[in-house]
Amino acid sequence: MSENIEHNAASEAWVSPASSPSETDNGSESEPAPGIDDAQFPPLIKAKSSQLEPAPGIDDAQSGEQDRMPNYQDIRAADEAPPATGWSESSSFGVPSSAVEPDPILHSLASSRSIKSPWTSRVTLLLVAALVGGVAGHFTARISTTNTNLPVVTNAAAPASSSTNGGLTIPQLVVKVQPSVVSIDVKGQGTEDQGTGMIISSDGLVLTNNHVIAASIPSGTITVTRTGSTQPLPATLIGTNPVDDVALIRISGASNLPAVTFGNSNALVVGDSVVAIGNALGLAAGTPTVTNGIVSALGRTVTASSTSTSETLNNMIQTDAAINPGNSGGPLLDAQGDVVGMNTAVAGTLPDGTSAQNIGFAIPVATIESLLKSLQAGQSVVNHGAFMGVDISSMNPTLQAEYNFTVNSGAVVMSVVPGSGAANAGIKQGDIIVAINGTAITSAQDVSSVISSAHPGDTIKVKLIRGSQSITTPVILGTAPAG
Repeated sequence: MSENIEHNAASEAWVSPASSPSETDNGSESEPAPGIDDAQFPPLIKAKSSQLEPAPGIDDAQSGEQDRMPNYQDIRAADEAPPATGWSESSSFGVPSSAVEPDPILHSLASSRSIKSPWTSRVTLLLVAALVGGVAGHFTARISTTNTNLPVVTNAAAPASSSTNGGLTIPQLVVKVQPSVVSIDVKGQGTEDQGTGMIISSDGLVLTNNHVIAASIPSGTITVTRTGSTQPLPATLIGTNPVDDVALIRISGASNLPAVTFGNSNALVVGDSVVAIGNALGLAAGTPTVTNGIVSALGRTVTASSTSTSETLNNMIQTDAAINPGNSGGPLLDAQGDVVGMNTAVAGTLPDGTSAQNIGFAIPVATIESLLKSLQAGQSVVNHGAFMGVDISSMNPTLQAEYNFTVNSGAVVMSVVPGSGAANAGIKQGDIIVAINGTAITSAQDVSSVISSAHPGDTIKVKLIRGSQSITTPVILGTAPAG
């Protein structure tokens, strides 16, 4: 990677340490902890494009209004599309129709060399889609990568014959997993997109990104080609979750198929070796491309938006393994050849014109597993239902030490959506959520689980730590923005 995204730590702790926070019950806003300067810590990013604040130097006329997503399908690889600072979401690393004109290149939200906010660096990414006919339509995506997780690192890729972190050699890993990887071709009205999927059951259930198959809704077609074959097989859509960008399809009439094995994405650490497999550039269905690298960061938040829609993907895995158009929906594998993520997006160009190198993002398999039951039941999620209105990150030792937090677990509030239930309840950036409705919160995923099971209009009691105070406040949940 030619340039790292550098995260500047705050020069002063913005939450005062305290050994025993005092408990208060409060329905209104509390005073910010000593040292917090609202102007110094701007919101990281909002889920809706109307709430996104442009970075310095970004002209509204240059950014949101000119960006569009002809088809929210696959990821477009940075190699395929023009150097852009947006995520192009048009097929699973897929392929939008040749009838779609390329969108103007956007400037990224922050230079990789100069990140002023200690809370976040924002990089406009390219959600790449491999395009039939070679024309890429761009979907602007803004990546809010917090510096609250493990540090970003890069290293040279291991030789192809070497083992990955003491596991299988890469050739052994490929032999194990490739038979379970499929190329996906989606035809919709005026569009044709290509991406990747992974077989998860012997009877033909296949996971992929929602944006890979979006063009098939409501009247398009989906076909898949198994590795080693040139024969496309018809597939049907089973369930979709546009908000989490996950979809489930089934190969018609399939049986005795080899399935991938899910690994433990929660056990990943920065520096772990990973391998990506997918239908890169849609070069040849049935002959996937293999790339390798490392986990370069964890817990990234990715916000993708167009003039009409936006979505935020939380807790993403960042990798320097090459992610190309057509890779969307494909597996990110650990050293044992187990799936730890679904490849979903890559970084584009930085504001100074520098290309962001080897920055890709994958949805953790732990997130995907939590969605499988509803997807298999044929449910299609329009939005999450309940909406609290916070961007959160799991507490970790690096974050705790950097900002002198007084607790070692919980969900740190990185930003609050104006007008949301959280904002109305007085929750602030820098608060640490430690319990909801009396149940301990140890991570961002715990908060997501609570909210996903709630409904708009529900009131939850949120216990949080703010500096030396322990505060409990009621939050009335709103309705999640459409995905």
